[in-house]
This record gives sequence, C-alpha cells and structure tokens, in this order.
Amino acid sequence: MGYDKKIAEEELKNKVASDYFTTKNFDSTQIIGKIDFCIAKKINKKDKYLKTQNNFNDKEFEAEYYLWAEAKKGNKHDFIESFVQLILTIGKGRIYDKHLPPAFLGEFDAEQIAFLPYHKIMDVFSQNDFNWNVTPSNHNTKEFKQLYEMVKNTLEEESFIFKFGKDDKEIEDFIKNNFGKAGVENNLSKTQIDKNNFVNIYSKWLVSVKNSISVDWDMAKKNGIIDADFYLADLLSENNLTLIKKLFVILKTDHYELDRKIDDMGLITSKQSHFYDNQKAHKEFWKRYHRPPKEEYWDYIINRRDLLVPQDIRERKGSFFTPQIWVEKSQDYIAEVLGESWQDEYYIWDLAAGTGNLLAGLVNKYNIFASTIDQADVDIMIERVDNGANLLKSHIFKFDFLNDDFSKLPKELKNIIDEKPEKLVIYINPPYAEAASATQVTRTGDNKEAVARGNKISEDYKDILGKANNEIFAQFFIRIYKEIPNCIFSSFSTLKYINSANFIQFRKYFKAKFLKGFIVPANTFDNVKGKFPIGFLIWDTSKKETIKNIKVNIYDAKNIFIGDKNFYSEHKTNKKINDWYSSFYDNNEKEIGIMNTRGNDFQNQNYIRISSENNFNHTNIITVNNLIQSCMYLSIRHCIEATWINDRDQFLYPEDGWENDKEFQSDCLTFSLFSEQNRISAEEGINHWIPFSEAEVEAKNNFESHFMKDFIDGKIKPKETKELLTERRSLKPIKFSKEAQDIFEAGRELWKYYHKHDLININASYYDIRKFFQGVDSKSGRMNNKSIDETYNKLIGNLRERMKILAKKIEPRIYEFGFLKK
Repeated sequence: MGYDKKIAEEELKNKVASDYFTTKNFDSTQIIGKIDFCIAKKINKKDKYLKTQNNFNDKEFEAEYYLWAEAKKGNKHDFIESFVQLILTIGKGRIYDKHLPPAFLGEFDAEQIAFLPYHKIMDVFSQNDFNWNVTPSNHNTKEFKQLYEMVKNTLEEESFIFKFGKDDKEIEDFIKNNFGKAGVENNLSKTQIDKNNFVNIYSKWLVSVKNSISVDWDMAKKNGIIDADFYLADLLSENNLTLIKKLFVILKTDHYELDRKIDDMGLITSKQSHFYDNQKAHKEFWKRYHRPPKEEYWDYIINRRDLLVPQDIRERKGSFFTPQIWVEKSQDYIAEVLGESWQDEYYIWDLAAGTGNLLAGLVNKYNIFASTIDQADVDIMIERVDNGANLLKSHIFKFDFLNDDFSKLPKELKNIIDEKPEKLVIYINPPYAEAASATQVTRTGDNKEAVARGNKISEDYKDILGKANNEIFAQFFIRIYKEIPNCIFSSFSTLKYINSANFIQFRKYFKAKFLKGFIVPANTFDNVKGKFPIGFLIWDTSKKETIKNIKVNIYDAKNIFIGDKNFYSEHKTNKKINDWYSSFYDNNEKEIGIMNTRGNDFQNQNYIRISSENNFNHTNIITVNNLIQSCMYLSIRHCIEATWINDRDQFLYPEDGWENDKEFQSDCLTFSLFSEQNRISAEEGINHWIPFSEAEVEAKNNFESHFMKDFIDGKIKPKETKELLTERRSLKPIKFSKEAQDIFEAGRELWKYYHKHDLININASYYDIRKFFQGVDSKSGRMNNKSIDETYNKLIGNLRERMKILAKKIEPRIYEFGFLKK
C-alpha cells in the first residue's frame, strides 16, 4: 500500500499532488518560504482579469491556502516530529505574517498523510520567550524538544491520519468536505454515518480498531459474542458512552462492558474488556466519523446487525435479512391459503428468526414464537418489544434448531407440537450454507463441509438427506418434516429441493401437498449474490403427496407480477442432458476440439464451451463421430438466455425425434460454428473449425485444415452411419435453413475483411478474428467488448443479429424434443 519507499522526496510530493489534489479548484505549484508542500485555491481566469484591471498588488490579492505540509521520503519517521519541523519552519520565517494561514497543517511520507486544523496550534506562534532561530530540521535542539512536548498531546488528539491506498476514499472525502469550506476551523466536517455506509465503515473498523481490544475473538465467537457488537457499542455512542444500554456490549469511556447480569444481591455485574494500546487506535479511528448517526437510523442499524455478522456465522445462522416487500408478500400468500383469520386460528413459529424482521406485520402476539441461535439477536428482539414490537418476551428464546432437543422449548410451544401440530405454521427464512460452492468446484476455495455437517441433525438424518445433507436449509426442512408432523410449512429458500438431482433422495421422504408460492430475484435479499430465484413455498405436511411439479407466481425486483413458472422434480428416466451427451463420448477418432461440460442447469451455462485445449476437468473430446451431438449440446445450452428465473432449470435427457430432424441438427452446427462460446484458437493447435474455403474468404494462403469445410460439403461422414460410405455419389452436402445460410453469409464477409489485413494468422478461428479486432484488456486478460474498427463492429453486429434469429428458431425444438420443460 502507499508509494514506493525509495522514491525521492520531490517525486513523492509530485505524486501526492497528482493523485489527491488535481481538481480544478486546487493549485499545488506555489512555493511558500521553505515549506515543502502547499495547496492553495486555484485562481480562475475571471479572478486574474479582475486583478489586472484593478491593479491589485499581490498582498491585496492574497491566495487562499488550504494546506501547508512537511514531506518526508520513506516511511520510518515520527509524524509528531514532522509537524514540529513544519511549525518551526513557519515560525522561523514568520510565514503567518506574510501569508494568510491555511485551514490545515499537514505532514506525509510514502505511507500516510496527516492533517491538523491550523487553529489547534496557532497559539504556539505567539510565544514571547521562544527562540525561533534554530534550524527546523535539527531534531536535537532544546527548542525542538521543547516544542515537541508542547504540541505532542494536541497532535495525538486532534490529527487526522490516513493511509495512502487503504484510506483513499476517506482522504478524498476529507479533502472534499473540508478544503475551501467557510468556518472549517469551528465546524470540522467529519464523515456522517448512515444506513448506506455503516457496513463499509465497519469493515474499516475491523482493520483499525478490532485488534486493539483485549478480547480472545475465537473464544468470544464460540460464546455468541462477535466483533460487530463492539462496533455497534462504538457507533451508537457519544463522548465514548454508548447511548443504548440494552446492546449486548456497551462502551464506557475507556473500556467495554458485556454480559451484564443482576446477581443474588440485586447488584448489576458485568465483564469488562479494555484496550491494549490505551485506546490510541480507537481514538484515531473515530476522529474521522461523526458519532452517533442521526437517531432516525438507530433502529435500522440495530435491526440490521445481520449485515455485520461474519460470513461463516451468517451462513450457519441464516442471517440473510428478508426484505420487507417479500415479508408482506409472504404473509399475504399465507392468508390466501389459510384464510383471513389465520393468525387467530394458527400458531406461528419462526425458528430461524434472527432479529425478527420476518415477523413484522403479524398482529396476534400471543400466537407467535421466535427463536434464534444467537443470544445477541434474542436481546435485540426483546428490546424491540420494549419499543413496541408485537411480540411477547416469554415467546422469544435462544434455540439451536440443528442441535438442541425439543425439551428445551417453552412448554406452551412444546405442547402445541405434541398435541396439535396441524395448527402450527412454521414460517422461516432459514440458514443457507453448502459444503461446496463454485470456488470449490473450480478448486479455488476451501471445502465448507464442516459448515453444513457439524451438527446433530446432519448426522441423525444423513441417510434420508443423501447429497442434500450438504445444505443447511435441507437439514432444517427434514427435521421440521419428521419431528413436527402435519404442520403447515412455509419457507423462503432456493428451489433446489424441488428440481436438483442432489435432492432426489430427499424427495423420496419429503411428501407434502403444495398449496401456493412465488419466486423473486435472489439479489433482492441482502448478502445474497447471483441471479437465481428465491422461492416462498407453502406446504401442508399432513397430506402426503409426491412432489412432481409445482406452479408458482413470478415477481420482479419491483414487486411487479410478471407471470407463472413451472418447476419439475420428476422426469421419465430421471436422467439429464449430460447423461445423454456422455453416450456419444468417442476416444477412438482424431480430436478436432474439446467440449467443456458442467452441471445440467442454466447456472452452469458459462462453463459450457468448445475449446482447443483439454484441462481434463469435465471435458469430452469432439471427433467427427460426435460433432453433430456436440454442436447440439452447445446450442441447446446457449440458445436460450440464462435469467434469474430459469437459473435452476434442468436440461434433460431428450425424447425421441431429434435423430431424424436434420434441419435442427444443421442449425445447431451453424450456431456452434459462430457462437462466442466457441473458443477454438489457431494459437493453441490446428484449427479444424474454418467453415469456408480459401477462395470464399480470399485468403492469402492455404489453410492447415479443411475438415469443417469438407464435413459441410459431405466429403466426410461420421462412422455412426451403417457403414463407411465411400462411393462419391453417396456423399451429399449438408442442407442449411434460410436462417443458417444468412449466418454463413455474414460470417463469410467477416472472414474476408479479416484476410484483407496484414500480420494475421491465415488459420484464424472465429475467436481469433474477434480477438484480433477487439484486443485484450491488459489487466484482466479478457477480450475487450468492442473494437475501434467501425467496419468490424458493423460486420460482427450483423452476424450477432442473425445469430439471435437462429437461436429463436432452435428454441421451440429444445422443448419439443424434451431437452427442457416449459
């Protein structure tokens, strides 16, 4: 972070000026006495004109200064010494008499920059008995040491210190908020904290403050205490005193108090945590920010403590906040199913309640139960009751649903489960974690099996869950189904348990009647990334029905109804498209390319491509014998755009009929030849995928391979025919549809334009041609999206438009042959 520690001081000053003071309002060129670095208000053309016209002299037209600073190369220095040297430089030259003093003094080196409001030390210059004639750079003089002791406390308490690189946004905000603003000496502008930035500031607090607090964080985490509780104690405080006493942790000037209890004598006892560094890092950090935030944000910040929970804990506990629009929508759906009086006729248990936001809007507090694994969340819910939340304190309790026995439940709730579970509505947004994610699949992350498996329920029901045991929400579902029989079960979750192959075993046991549901975009939920559906589904577990397919309503991110969607769990053979494609694997013929396969649903779409190199990770060799099937596979996976709605849809083992549809096959061949998922490259080996002859594209030389052109012309046949056809009259060219012919025409023009250029690869593939014109981003290594060559842009734009037309033509056949279900 920061600048190279070896650069010279002059270069450092130039870089700091260039990187942080380059707006039209700043002038970094002025030299004031022997001060190293000066930032002044830039004089605009109008000011210069008035100065000339009115004959103002320099003194009358004095610049407005924002910063006088001391600069030091390297990073091994005492920032107080730098300030003292600057103060001595100013005092010795009596620069404050010759120029209007700046709003700030400053110092910087290759690592950090510090600002001090000038008025904080201005009294130093009025001393009558101080010798200002010493050399400022000599840190060993009596005067230097005297001044050091005089200003040390002020500098430590009042300076604003930022790290270059790490704190660039804070530096930018500080300069923007304080340089050039009237009255800055009396109203220093700190960063305001609100509901939009409190999470970002928490991330910075972790780096700057957390390690200065005397806490064994691993041990604290095991006891339900997390660093976010200390951050909230800081944030919601004034003069280092936490204003909300019912937080799990509170700040008491120079230490924290937690685990406050009333002992047998009626006295309040608590545990304390102090600072390793006498609160230095804490004071330094909070100089930058205005505390507390406006009171209108307090409830929101407390209720959104889930945003501050570490990822591993959040995944285990299910701290994924349900947006209010979906809370209201889910309750409307329950009312449609169970009737308007459902809250009086049924009991409700949110057994993964977090801070209880899913229960907002419910009216009968006597029928509502809320539990969570986290005591801090229990405390927040209880505090919300004091502030008017419609819950009973006796119905809020700590309970680890994946480990605790039901004997720990409140007696009233236990009786409901035992005697009338059909009158209990389980209403949850459960935890979400899985043993493997995309990073584990691609070997870029660690397996998270312990996250999903380290509990009693995962062990008790491992035979029933099968592969679904990798998912925490599945463990919640199976315990609810098995141990709270006949309840009404309503939950937010992904749709994996309906259609994923990993849940086949789960679905053999989970039999219930689907009542109603809807799906919404997953990324409308905080802490959830990706474009896939989150569903809210309601089940009657007293009616044992095998899940085959369900129809749900679709709402977009703005809560607008956009249609219905079917999800299927059963298929005639339970086989998927990869089972179909694997039947055409061929290791006996010459390789002409590699097909990269992965998964059977849309979420794996980006992995599906044709390439030249084999990384032996879900790959298959493409030969003449499976070329058509390979092109079908690529086309089927890419003709239909992946959206959040279809993200989990499964591609299936097809019905009969595709074998005799030669036009469908030739359309898929065309689509694959000109697909941008065709990554064949002549740079990685012989390119067998040129669909034209040299004459057709006016090539300057012969191609290394004529395979694809010969295949299209019928000169090469796969061995899957009854016998190798050798008679010339039996070899017929492939017939292409009008839509495919239009693509060949557009592709031919693109190839011809490429071959008009010099310094090209004669054997270039479609991918190589695109790379030639679009170039590659030097940082990411990815191909750029556009080219500066307008002729190329026009040609490839025309080709892409025709590809869209062909994709629309192929799409109905995909459903007709059963590769997908509507």
